[in-house]
Amino acid sequence: MDVGSVRVGLSRSDVSGLLATPLETVQRVDGDDSHYGRIAQIVTELAVCEVIVGLPRSLSGAEGAAAGLARAYSVEVARRVAPVPVRLVDERLSTVTAHQQLRQAGVKGRKRRPVVDQAAAVVILQSALDSERASGRPPGTPVVLEADPDGPGPGHGEALT
Repeated sequence: MDVGSVRVGLSRSDVSGLLATPLETVQRVDGDDSHYGRIAQIVTELAVCEVIVGLPRSLSGAEGAAAGLARAYSVEVARRVAPVPVRLVDERLSTVTAHQQLRQAGVKGRKRRPVVDQAAAVVILQSALDSERASGRPPGTPVVLEADPDGPGPGHGEALT
């Protein structure tokens, strides 16, 4: 998942976890949370076993405002798709790489905008898949939901929307 303030690019892997492919771009509209519902619907329909969210960092590894937005977004996604695990992975240069790949594929400037988020999501997921295959460990860091003091706990009895 490549999280932006206007769009969220989605990709998926094949069942063997070898190849990431573009899936969909979900539009975000201020004051409308339906994009979370669409993501939860996709997770359910595709029987997703894990959600990977890109965490933007600078080249030095520092996190800025965009990383804070991605972290907050990943927590809400985790709440809505529980008990499916959600992980944050470094997405340094994913959008730059996606633009380069689309340019090399002959996709012209204006036609890139609708698909660049999906292409960035592919770069993020492919990197995570390759990392897991090489190390034998899940990539990135898990998104941990805080226990609700008034409820049974994260991931228990929550409905997908």
